[in-house]
Amino acid sequence: MTDQLLDQGGADSSLVAAIVLDELAALGVSDLVCCPGSRSAPLAYAAANLDSQGRLRLHVRLDERSAGYFALGIAKATGRAVVVVTTSGTAAANLAPAIAEARYGRVPLIALTADRPATLVGTGANQTADQAGIFGNLPLAVIRLAATDRAPDAWRAAIRRAVVTAEGQFSQRGGAVHLNLELTPPLLGLAEPSPSGGPFSLDPPEPTRLARLDPGLRTVIVAGDLPPGVGRAWGEEANRVQIPLLAEPSSNARFGSAAIAGYRHLLPGFSPQIERVVLVGHPTLSRQVTALLSRPDIEIIAVDRSGEWPDPGWAVSRVVPGLRLTIGEPGWLARWAKADAALRERITRETTWSGERVAATVLASLTPGCRLVLGASNPIRDADLAPIPAASPLVYANRGLAGIDGTIATACGIARSPGERVVALIGDLTALHDIGSLALPVGEPAPDLTIVVADDRGGSLFASLEYGQARSQIGDLADWFERLFAVEMNLDLAAVCAGFGIAVTKVADEDQLRAALVEKTPGLRVVQAILDRDRRAERERLLATWGREAVRLAGRA
Repeated sequence: MTDQLLDQGGADSSLVAAIVLDELAALGVSDLVCCPGSRSAPLAYAAANLDSQGRLRLHVRLDERSAGYFALGIAKATGRAVVVVTTSGTAAANLAPAIAEARYGRVPLIALTADRPATLVGTGANQTADQAGIFGNLPLAVIRLAATDRAPDAWRAAIRRAVVTAEGQFSQRGGAVHLNLELTPPLLGLAEPSPSGGPFSLDPPEPTRLARLDPGLRTVIVAGDLPPGVGRAWGEEANRVQIPLLAEPSSNARFGSAAIAGYRHLLPGFSPQIERVVLVGHPTLSRQVTALLSRPDIEIIAVDRSGEWPDPGWAVSRVVPGLRLTIGEPGWLARWAKADAALRERITRETTWSGERVAATVLASLTPGCRLVLGASNPIRDADLAPIPAASPLVYANRGLAGIDGTIATACGIARSPGERVVALIGDLTALHDIGSLALPVGEPAPDLTIVVADDRGGSLFASLEYGQARSQIGDLADWFERLFAVEMNLDLAAVCAGFGIAVTKVADEDQLRAALVEKTPGLRVVQAILDRDRRAERERLLATWGREAVRLAGRA
């Protein structure tokens, strides 16, 4: 720090910025994402100062929307709060999609937005809005700080509350927190943070008492989106007790002999036999699971410590913070496994180059410890049909609100956090929706990330829903399917990526994809898998038929 940079006239703004970031670093926050802006300059200088001291890692991104999802990715991978800094006005508002995903995905994200003084709100002053409520009810907490308060101890206390809340250290439910910081000119300068007013420590909650599961009912475990450590524990427990495990890919529980790969298409046949469901995580992938979770005639136990358990069918009959499972009914898992094997044999025999083959090939290329990011829409559903591995990679997906927003940025954030190789599997519209996240400022490290784009010329997910399934039955409405739902884009993905300095490898079969995935050149690269979506609707009908046939076969055993 030089004398000319230390502007005593702006000491309040520089000081509050220095104290806020000093306290964040002291509480273990290790990553901060910053976007360029004027009002946020004191925060940017303070962050760069801490980065130079090795107290936190500073990442710079141009676009606030991308920055929010980049921070979200780091938070997903580390499990710790990550801070994203913006200037005022629309810059702050652009964080809303990432904050929404953090809120419903339980990801610890702190939006630190610079603001004008409250006295300017409503005056028409430049870039001035009522920012304290700009994200509505999405943040778990909204904390307002002002440079003019001259209250260092209050500033530090507020930051402690923000981190504890974002990480769910007491509530057991992480999420987004909004820190709105009113800064006054001058905005140029650095300040030494004043020392903390006293020590701070946090006693963790008491260990959760495990409820016990009464034996005797035919039970399945439905596992939705979960952090890797939690999901892995549930996978191990399901395999220990040999209860059928209906696990989505991002549950991180989808491995071993209890996991059923084709559960979505087997559920309609097995559903009448199910007497109890143990629900963990946040399931969002299939209507078949939603139908199961809507049955009032069976026992549905939600396992959730936060007080905000999922209950999409309004049929949860019991909520417990933890559960100890008992050994499943003999033969129950065997029937599921037999049906799953029959369905797998049919899928393998009658599946040509498709999104399912792309997903299965990507998953087969990953070793335990590798990290996989799955985009919404079809890629995660295709991965949900892939063969069950003995051990699963770490899987991440934005399933809080299940949008395609920010998937490339999220994957980049995961890849910039400590850990092994990262591969992302996304659709073409998902890629184009977030293509700007490929733009890296000069000097910012490129993530070590391979992005596989399943390119089937538009929104093929809708082809498997009623809009596509019934095209031949809805008359004139069918003429609008391509325009309103498929939204085919006449863009050359390779040329677009070339503009960002990223080479694209095009593949058209499994061998080419396998060869492209074997290559492990460090850095950011894209593999474009060219697909045809014309048979997607027919494929869904076939899978439903094969699933029913497989259940009947298992019932005759």
